[in-house]
Order: sequence, then C-alpha cells, then structure tokens
Amino acid sequence: MIKDITLGQYIPGESFIHKLDPRTKILISLIFIINLFIVNNFKGYIFILLFTLSSIAISKIPFKFIYKGLKPIFALIIITALLNVFMTSGGNEIFKWKFITIYEEGLKLAGFMIIRLILLIIGTSLLTLTTSPIELTDGIEKLLNPLKKIGVPAHELAMMMTIALRFIPTLMDETDKIMKAQMARGADFESGNILQRAKSLIPLLVPLFISSFRRADELAMAMEARCYKGGEGRTRMKQLKLTFRDLIAILTIILLIALSIWSRF
Repeated sequence: MIKDITLGQYIPGESFIHKLDPRTKILISLIFIINLFIVNNFKGYIFILLFTLSSIAISKIPFKFIYKGLKPIFALIIITALLNVFMTSGGNEIFKWKFITIYEEGLKLAGFMIIRLILLIIGTSLLTLTTSPIELTDGIEKLLNPLKKIGVPAHELAMMMTIALRFIPTLMDETDKIMKAQMARGADFESGNILQRAKSLIPLLVPLFISSFRRADELAMAMEARCYKGGEGRTRMKQLKLTFRDLIAILTIILLIALSIWSRF
C-alpha cells in the first residue's frame, strides 16, 4: 500500500504535457483545483472528467499507474462518503431505519465529494508525474518572483516545497523497508482491529524520524559542499520560455472554466 503512493514521483517523457512550461502546468493545476469547487452539479463534472481523461491520455502516463496512486485514499473516500450520507439532511427522504435516515441531499453531496477527491488526487499527481523537481522549483520561483518586492524569499520557498514533494516517495520507500525489517523480526502490522494496527505502527516512527533527519543532514551537507548560496546570482542551463503549446493549454483550461460556469446556470 505504501508503495502505491505516487505523489512526488516523476516519470520522464516527451509528451505534449511533459514539454509544457512548468509555470503553465502549476497555474493550470491551481485553476483545476479551484474549478472542482466551482462546479455544483454532475453535468459540470462531466466536462472536468473529460478534461482529466484527455490529459492522462496526452501525457502517456499509464492509467494503471494513476489507479495505483488512488488506492491509498480509497478508505478516506469511503469514510468521507459515509459521513456525508448519514450526516447531511435535506431534500426527499430516501431511507429510514430507526435512528438512521438518508436524504437525497446527503447522497448528492457524497457523490460530489467522491468525484472531487478522486479528480483532486489525479490532477495533482499529473503535475508531479510530468514535471521534474528542477523544473518544478524553477516554475514556482518564477511565479513567486513578483512577491520579492515585499520581502518574500521566493527561491527558498520554491526549494523547500520541491524538496518536500520529492521526499514523499523517498520516505515511503524508507517506511516500507523498516516495516519489512521489523516483520522479519516478528512484528505484526496486519492482524487486529484498526486501533491495534495503528498502535503497531508506533515502533516505525522512531527509526523513520532518525532516517529523515539523517537524509536532511546529508542533503544540507551536499548543498554546502557545492557552495549553494540560494537564488542570488543563480544561472540555469535551461531557461523557461512560453511557447505555442502553453497558449493552447491555457486556452483549454479557460474553455473548461467557461463550461463549468455555464453548467451552473
């Protein structure tokens, strides 16, 4: 299950989406997330779903890999759906048994939340799967550059966000190794109820924290050994340039927003 987490991983490729400017992909991802909450009916989500499936096809990322990234959040999706079904009232009464009552509005809201969570994970995963950590850092820094005038450390923020994303799959691999090592010594992480399983994971925290701090220290030493001084005077081998591809992508997301707003009325 831990190895199924795909957020933060990068798959090299030569697709249309891989070649987009990272700034374009970051902005499109942000607009996509906002758009998910603009839509308030299933008709609007059809347009977003078509856009998402088209993006997956164009990026040439295997759909099995996308599904693999969704597996770890299935439990969260089910819990969220059940909470909305049983805790939301309004509309026609669909089902009633003793103190349990299910309303039409609850089912509708549960459906919205399931779709939003799935599309949210897919949309954010596509950003990291098609953008290398270096491109992601440069893109975030360029977008934050105007904030330097008010004292915001754009380069440092971009670097921290990218390192945090890049460390997600690394920490997942480390957790998997620690679990296998402890299971070889007789640890049991699979039997018992949910509370017992949660307690059995506590022994993982100490070695995981030690490993994380060790990796962070090694990264800091490597950056110091290479005379890293931040963004001041830093040059780049590849300069970011907006192309005709980026214009097409921006026009496509604008069309999606227009269709989403139209679907509300």
